[in-house]
Amino acid sequence: MTNNMATTTIEMAPDGADHISPPADADLATMLLIRHFELALLDLFARGELHGTTHTCLGQEYVPVALVPLLAERDYVFSNHRGHGHYIARFGDPAGLLAEIMGREGAVCNGVGGSQHIFRDRYLSTGVQGESLPVAAGVALHLKRHEPGALALTYIGDGTWGEGAVYEALNMAALWRLPLLVVVEHNGIAQSTATGAQMAGTIRARAAAFGIAHLRVENSSLTEIRATAGPLVERVRDGAPLVLEFVTHRLGPHSKGDDTRTDAELRQVRAADWHALYSEALGERFAEADAIAAARVTRLVDEVAARPPAVWSKA
Repeated sequence: MTNNMATTTIEMAPDGADHISPPADADLATMLLIRHFELALLDLFARGELHGTTHTCLGQEYVPVALVPLLAERDYVFSNHRGHGHYIARFGDPAGLLAEIMGREGAVCNGVGGSQHIFRDRYLSTGVQGESLPVAAGVALHLKRHEPGALALTYIGDGTWGEGAVYEALNMAALWRLPLLVVVEHNGIAQSTATGAQMAGTIRARAAAFGIAHLRVENSSLTEIRATAGPLVERVRDGAPLVLEFVTHRLGPHSKGDDTRTDAELRQVRAADWHALYSEALGERFAEADAIAAARVTRLVDEVAARPPAVWSKA
């Protein structure tokens, strides 16, 4: 792939229960774990048991789960304010994350990072819109020079395309042929503003302006996503940056309760939710897995809440 080649664009079929490939048990369990983890957080905030804020990924849980087998331990992952699912899919550690958010013993960052700012191994998250992409580009340059074959993945939303740093980073990624994977969770709304009211043009066209390949994913079938995205992700490792756009849905509010969408808009979002589609497609298997995940999170909340407060130390 060269910098001036036409954008590679594949548009996968829209979601529907009639074409969802049955996921592996572990994948389904992880998606449902993330779903009930996020619901538990909203419940804890509603009861006044958590401080600060949080931004759930309800409706988007399948995105990081789909990408797990396409990544290696040496790859960097840069997450954002809506990143709980990214962390859990990467590490399988809901206890450490919940302890971080609750400020309890066993917290990933000793309770100083909270919901948005997590650092562990080669995983970093931030609540600052657009900050992670230029940082990821710098890390990708380091990987190209010193760890060939590794890549830097950064998650952004459609609202982040209003930040100038996004375009500076894409320009450098194309010019320097960086192993940079930009995963866009395009949920159609930036806080409370519909994408159509704040972003002109398309993400595909913006990637094309830099000669960067683009893949648009419109369904939540993990098998299909991996089969299509896998070869392109491998090309990223060889210095062909990629914008991987997931057309997804934000089921919950922007943060804890600030949702300005109409009832009709919310009904439309819920009807397209992967949880409902998988439930219809998988029937009893899904119901059993869903109940197991819900019970697991209930036990986890009780166990973490009973821990003593995290103690921060400079050591």
